[in-house]
Parts: sequence; structure tokens; C-alpha cells
Amino acid sequence: MSGDLLRVRHCTSLEDFSLCVSLQKEVWGFSDEELVPLRIFSLAPKIGGQVVGAWDGETLVGFALAIPGNRHGHPYLHSHMVAVKEGYRDTGLGRRLKLFQRDDAIARGYELMEWTFDPLEIKNSYFNVERLGAIARRYNVNQYGITNSPLQGFLPTDRLVAEWWLTSHRVNMLLTTGHHESFEVELHVEVPAQTYAWKSDPAMRTKALAVQDRNRVLLQEAFSLGLVCLGYKRDAGGNGQFQLGRWDEDLSYAPKS
Repeated sequence: MSGDLLRVRHCTSLEDFSLCVSLQKEVWGFSDEELVPLRIFSLAPKIGGQVVGAWDGETLVGFALAIPGNRHGHPYLHSHMVAVKEGYRDTGLGRRLKLFQRDDAIARGYELMEWTFDPLEIKNSYFNVERLGAIARRYNVNQYGITNSPLQGFLPTDRLVAEWWLTSHRVNMLLTTGHHESFEVELHVEVPAQTYAWKSDPAMRTKALAVQDRNRVLLQEAFSLGLVCLGYKRDAGGNGQFQLGRWDEDLSYAPKS
């Protein structure tokens, strides 16, 4: 199905929210105890968050869930999850959901949307940094604990925090021109393409863990020195590479020293 024929709209009913719960389980394979429950989907829009769905006819084929947060007196949105049904991935639907979230957030006065992502996931890292213009400068170790999701490979759930400054020059330039401003790359952090296979094979999982341990140290040290993930490259072999440098926009909700 062409992405142009899909409808993206706010989810508003208990039936909508129930379909989101079901798709969540289908996409991630979570156990029941790990699922975000129906009541959270129902609550989110009522307290300043978002539940956005993509529909192919009567079938929910994607959704985005965001909840409101506040850091040092600044309200922002935390986009907790974006799910796209098998068969609808790599069609631009994920980006369409994110851009719908952005438009809605800006209309309601938000400047920042955040979410977390696995730094071992090459495709997702590229999408967040290169396709959306998010930056990353915070690293959370084992944020959700060891989960039953096969996508995680039973590794610690280390996460980078994506900061999507919705009306920043960086994001506006990317969405207007399709290009980022150039920056001086001070550090590369590599993610081998084989990491996906290593995570899924119990006999090879220690190799994925070694990559995670190495990159955890490299990224944490880089962030402590003020470096920011501003670029992400993929080579012909499918390997990923974080590119870190200095960001020239003074946008942060950290307390001023």
C-alpha cells in the first residue's frame, strides 16, 4: 500500500487505543507485563501528550505515543514509542508519524521532543539523526532493564536520548533543504553491521555486548567533554558510524551553571 493512501490522525477512542496496544505487542513481542497498558494510551492525550495513528482502511498500521514531561521548569514531550506494522516499514511512514507529532507539538507550544533509542540499532540511529535532525548528548545505562523482547537480544537496554528541537535552525534546515549544516567531526564511534546477527544468536551475543560496552565508554566520555552526536553515516557494508562534534545552537533544558 502506498504511504500516500494512508491516513494519519489522532487516536481518540478506547477502540483506537486498544488497537495500539495490540500492535505494540505484535511489533516488539513484549510479554504482557512489559506492555504499555491501555490506560496509559487513554490518559496521554488528556494530560498534554499524543497518541497518533496511521490507518490503512480500518487497519491500524502504525502509531506514536508521547507523554508530557517537565525539566527545570520547561515543558517538553517524551515520545515513548513509535511502532510500524510489518509490511509498512521502509515506506516513509515512521517519518510521517514523527512529522505529524512535530506539527501538533509546535501548534501547542512545545519546543522540544525527546525519545530514547538503542545505539546498537544502525537503521534507527540513522533515521533519528540524519532523517529527523535529532541530536544526542546523554547516555542512559540499562534504562529499562533486561527485557524479553527478542529485538533487544537480552542485552542491557542502553539508550541514547534523542533531543529533537522542533523549530531549531538544524531541524528547519534539514526539513526545508534535505541537508544538514557541515560541522567538524571530532570523534567517530563505530557500530558493525554484524551486531544485528550477534544480538540474535546466543552463541555470538558476547560480541554484541563487547560493542555495547566499548561504545558506552566512548560516548559517555565524549558527552562529558561537550561533544554531541550530530551525524550518522552508513557504508556500503551496512556498518554504522556516529559522528560527534560541537553544536553551535544554545538549546538546552539543563540547569544553567
